[in-house]
Amino acid sequence: MFTVSDEWKAAYPGAAVGVLVIRNAENPEHLDALDQRKEELERQIRARWAGKDKAALRAIPTLRAYAAYYQRFDKTYHVQLQLESVALKGKSIPRVAALVEAMFMAELKNLLLTAGHDLQAIEGVVRLDVASGNERYVMLNGQVQTLKPGDMYMRDAQSVISSVLYGPDQRTRITPATRHALFTVYAPPGIGAEAVRAHLEDIRDNVLLISAQAEAQSLEVHIAE
Repeated sequence: MFTVSDEWKAAYPGAAVGVLVIRNAENPEHLDALDQRKEELERQIRARWAGKDKAALRAIPTLRAYAAYYQRFDKTYHVQLQLESVALKGKSIPRVAALVEAMFMAELKNLLLTAGHDLQAIEGVVRLDVASGNERYVMLNGQVQTLKPGDMYMRDAQSVISSVLYGPDQRTRITPATRHALFTVYAPPGIGAEAVRAHLEDIRDNVLLISAQAEAQSLEVHIAE
């Protein structure tokens, strides 16, 4: 189902990737229990960072690890901007389909970059690799994007399904009809396997709150070493 390339191991020693497969999940547009958990998470984040500024957030070790990766490409880690929005500006986590909210909530709590996919849209084995700069795919917004050389990305037997810099693709996106999901986590050096595993467990727990009959079929963490 999932493999990593030797090129990735060589390019990013100490990096990690996580994979979670969920089957038989419901995916409602709205769920009171999930809203309550989301509101509690927002309260905790705002209480933790009350009176702090952007510099304090950017000093978080996890965000510093991602910043080091993104700075190589002259880009800013978007999860950092989402944390600033909730913690410093009082904004809420967007309401979307429940499976996507489950991922967003864990992403904001743990600050680890995550992509969600409809498992039934995945073809063959998913492979984590390092871009040469020739790979192209259709992003969520429908635009065709060429990958930056050196960026971490994943592809299935058909095409790229996500990259660190540009996010998930349109073809395998989670939709209201999704019942089987694949969640993947990109972690640059400095994050570690335990943080990735705990993050996947948070996503799993959020999904089980949505859908008690859902099954976490697989939870894997791979380290570049």
